[in-house]
Amino acid sequence: MPDHYTSIETDALIIGAGPVGLFAIFELGLLEVSAHVVDALPQVGGQPGELYPDKPIYDIPGIPVCSGQQLVDGLMKQVAPFAPHFHMGHQVSTLQRQADGRFQVGTHRGTQFVARTVFIAAGVGAFVPRKLKVEGLDALEERQLFYSVADAARFAGQRLVIVGGGDSALDWAIHFATAADHAPASVTLLHRRDGFQAAPASVARMRELVAAGALRFVVGQVDGIEQQDDRLAAIQVLGPNGQTTPLPLDTLLVFHGMSPRLGPIADWQLALERKQLVVDTEKFQTSEPGIFAIGDINTYPGKRKLILCGFHEATLAAYAAQTIIAPGHDVPFQYTTSSTRLQRLLGVAAAADPGQRD
Repeated sequence: MPDHYTSIETDALIIGAGPVGLFAIFELGLLEVSAHVVDALPQVGGQPGELYPDKPIYDIPGIPVCSGQQLVDGLMKQVAPFAPHFHMGHQVSTLQRQADGRFQVGTHRGTQFVARTVFIAAGVGAFVPRKLKVEGLDALEERQLFYSVADAARFAGQRLVIVGGGDSALDWAIHFATAADHAPASVTLLHRRDGFQAAPASVARMRELVAAGALRFVVGQVDGIEQQDDRLAAIQVLGPNGQTTPLPLDTLLVFHGMSPRLGPIADWQLALERKQLVVDTEKFQTSEPGIFAIGDINTYPGKRKLILCGFHEATLAAYAAQTIIAPGHDVPFQYTTSSTRLQRLLGVAAAADPGQRD
């Protein structure tokens, strides 16, 4: 069914698929609360997955060191028993309480949710790509201009120009320059200088491909575009010598990084302090009962913006939400090490001692 016809009912809607949002799935799952997750990014991971997937993290309890992507991968494995529903590439735009006490939540793509509780785990806001500001270019977005790659095969046989000097730009340049299947006709990497903010191994590999003639590298900036029959035919590249030259292409991929925006959250009539949601420290509930804020999006006395703190917030918020979702149905506090009920939920009951009881 198309997104704009979709209406989904859920006990918990989590806005944000970063580490804290993912851990909220786990804690809700232990309380037998199912969840749907919405994120503006095309893939799970939030800030660690998008901005520092390969950088080491040293302060996750019990894990001396892991990369941002390894943390995300581990959390995804941890929540797998609860079969969460992900809606990626959806930015939540509206949130209103209904007469029955539930929340009507809508996304920019038309998907509608009706949720008993809402968890806002949006980090420092929705991450959106930093766009290339060139006159006439916006109209070509999702036609010949892209800020992310959802399907690499669609660029087969095309002349690609990739703009950027970070990990994403170099990784995709290397990918397309070495693609065996669905190979582009040509790949050009364009960056404003001959220096990069990317992993040294990626830079070395990029230079190897340039030397081998598999990848072209151009120093310069996009200064304008040339169109033919309502299509992008070339970009004008301003070089370090001050001269502008045309660079023919079929598709332009731009990777200038991501920037966080609070976006529609600012219009939801929730108490804010310096663009952060004010919460209590018992339930991590916002000024609107039933709406919780966890992770970097919230503020309270003594707040520390650490992933491990977000995990704690998600845990207490999940217990508070359960009392709203199933009032009068108290779930006994149990430990995963000894509770056969929890172990069954996690799919590890067979590993438990048969003599154990809840």
